Amino acid sequence: MNIHEYQAKAVLKKFGVAVPEGVICQTAEEAEAATKQLGTAVVAVKAQVHAGGRGKAGGVKICKSAEEAKATAASLLGTNLVTHQTDANGQPINRVYVEAGTDIAQELYVSMLLDRASSKNIVMASTEGGMDIEEVAEKTPEKITTISVDPLTGLMPYQARQLAFSLGLKGEQIKHATKFFLNLYKAYIDTDAAMLEINPLVVTGDDQIVALDGKMNFDSNALFRHPDIAELDDPTQQDSREVEAAKWDLNYIALDGEIGCMVNGAGLAMATMDIIKHFGSSPANFLDVGGSATEERVTAAFKIILSDPQVKGILVNIFGGIMKCDVIANGVVAAAKEVQLSVPLVVRLEGTNVQLGKDIMAKSGLPITSADTLAEAAQAIVNEVNKSKAA
Repeated sequence: MNIHEYQAKAVLKKFGVAVPEGVICQTAEEAEAATKQLGTAVVAVKAQVHAGGRGKAGGVKICKSAEEAKATAASLLGTNLVTHQTDANGQPINRVYVEAGTDIAQELYVSMLLDRASSKNIVMASTEGGMDIEEVAEKTPEKITTISVDPLTGLMPYQARQLAFSLGLKGEQIKHATKFFLNLYKAYIDTDAAMLEINPLVVTGDDQIVALDGKMNFDSNALFRHPDIAELDDPTQQDSREVEAAKWDLNYIALDGEIGCMVNGAGLAMATMDIIKHFGSSPANFLDVGGSATEERVTAAFKIILSDPQVKGILVNIFGGIMKCDVIANGVVAAAKEVQLSVPLVVRLEGTNVQLGKDIMAKSGLPITSADTLAEAAQAIVNEVNKSKAA
């Protein structure tokens, strides 16, 4: 789960991580009042969206007066911000964060995440703050310092000092940076964050270390331990179909193809998507209904697939183990009748109660094509879609 910058900074502040003062605003008038309240010579007006690259895309503006902040907020609010991390439609800007100006002497970079190769958390730091870390890694990898953290001890003070030295910090800067890194790691661990990135991390004119930006996302499987963080979720930044799928505990990801997929099991879903590509078409989604879906969840899944206007056909591929084929069949039939199915539908069932499931579909009176193998099913749905497009 992702959260906004202003939310991340509020979380970090609770752990003693230094962040600039700021005010979240939903109107241009609020941005004007916030600028006056902060009282600094300049403020930064920042679009709050779940995407990086905001500065390059025009989503972060430096303003020198309350009037300028008001005008900037008015130009951002209600629009969509397109960055290199969004699709062509961008993300809606419903809030801006007005932040007090900071006396920046140096820009740095730090992030914390899980290194799956070593099964340890790592801390990455670089002197190249304000840049995309992928670009730094490609062009100047020697400018990135990486430290592995022992899960039993956590980030140790000597490792925090090592990071500070690697960034070229000196004197009081090292003391402040050591405290900053230790508090930052505690925030990362205690919130079950999947990733924490500060870019840029700045050294101020008086040698303080401050998080000028903040990006956090969290392990969704651990959110039950953090109801306060779960409440920070902003569904307006997500695909509406993915939001609806989450309500039914369905794993759904929208793609840009034309064949909707409903499968049980992530591995089988990936194989289904691959074979659709093999036969010359492309999947419109990834959708795993899981191993114990009810008829109601299957119906919901079917309706979510059909809510995508790009879908020209649907392939259902179910291997019934814990999931029974007759449950899937009943769900498919119920959903097809409810939404008045208007696109080709191919269903491949195998496993528990497979014949019962096939009988339910055959007696439904609906134009459902049944297939015995995945290859037959994929080829059938691709052919049906091509026929409908040619008609």
